[in-house]
Amino acid sequence: MAERPEDFNLPVSVVARLLKESLPEGVAVSKEARAALAKAAAIFVLYTTSLSNNFATKSKRKTVTGQDVMAAMEDMELSEFLPQLQEALEAFRKEKSAKKDKKKVKETPESTEKEADDDAKDDVEMVEEPVSDADIAPEDRPQEG
Repeated sequence: MAERPEDFNLPVSVVARLLKESLPEGVAVSKEARAALAKAAAIFVLYTTSLSNNFATKSKRKTVTGQDVMAAMEDMELSEFLPQLQEALEAFRKEKSAKKDKKKVKETPESTEKEADDDAKDDVEMVEEPVSDADIAPEDRPQEG
């Protein structure tokens, strides 16, 4: 858990990028406004997280799910954003599923054998060769007596 209020701040660069992408071209936003929006966004995230956690706790779970976040949004009377949130969740799930499928393809027995062969080629046998005093810098040599 964060110990200082500053730990809850969102990166200014992220907030600036979001503002730039969401506002019409030519609209300027002062530093003060960016800072205020960053703080408001951080508070929104904390409040939404708290409400989402309450829904998870009521369901006797320790893990907050996307459904908990959607319930929190509805509880905050922000239902008009639920369709967009649902689309984002579905896109996230599809991406996650695609990555999982891609990983499974990589782990087929044929590819595992090929990877083992490639690993064997990459292996380097370490051979210890005798070291003479000439190979050791004077300052690294053991001090005598």
